[in-house]
Amino acid sequence: MTTAFTGFNDQDFDVFSVPGLEARMEALIERVRPKLELIGAELAPLVSALAGEDMYVHVAKHARRKVNPPIDTWVAWAANKRGYKALPHFEVGLFGTHLFVIFAIIYESPNKAVFAANLETKLKKTIKALPDHFYWSMDHMNPEGTLHQAMSQGDFEKLIHKLKEVKKAEVMCGLRIPREEAVKLSGDKLLEKVQETFETLLPLYKMSF
Repeated sequence: MTTAFTGFNDQDFDVFSVPGLEARMEALIERVRPKLELIGAELAPLVSALAGEDMYVHVAKHARRKVNPPIDTWVAWAANKRGYKALPHFEVGLFGTHLFVIFAIIYESPNKAVFAANLETKLKKTIKALPDHFYWSMDHMNPEGTLHQAMSQGDFEKLIHKLKEVKKAEVMCGLRIPREEAVKLSGDKLLEKVQETFETLLPLYKMSF
């Protein structure tokens, strides 16, 4: 796989240490956003093939921010040209500490209840199918999550209940790559890893409909 995307480096992750909204946004737009756009375009055909429909690229703009600088940024793929937040989607993004490659249904999506019901039905199969080092999170603003291998039956039951009952609930699952590892990956290697991860996460995406 040949691409203009060359991977991430320490300066990309350092963007999240730049103080102030304006200065951080400038650094983010200059350094990180072009790389996310490249990843988005490069993987759009693959993500579309996996999903079985056209998946459109959306790079985070952080337009609603007026005071606090962003603590992470990302590119998302979803089956709508106009936006992704109301739909189940895939993301690649970074915090200052790590890169993330995830499937997500966030608080604006009505698909949460569908996903929760299907996860409940297929829980044993899902638990078995996902790698131990994947992680689950119920807050896209929090860089921490719970490793798949550390999730108990009770944890999954709580997650399912919350998705069914709490309007603002959300769920993410996927891979976290520590900054120290991410900066060593070439563009091609990273794209391969993203592709593998999305293939593994595809059953979760399919459960959302």
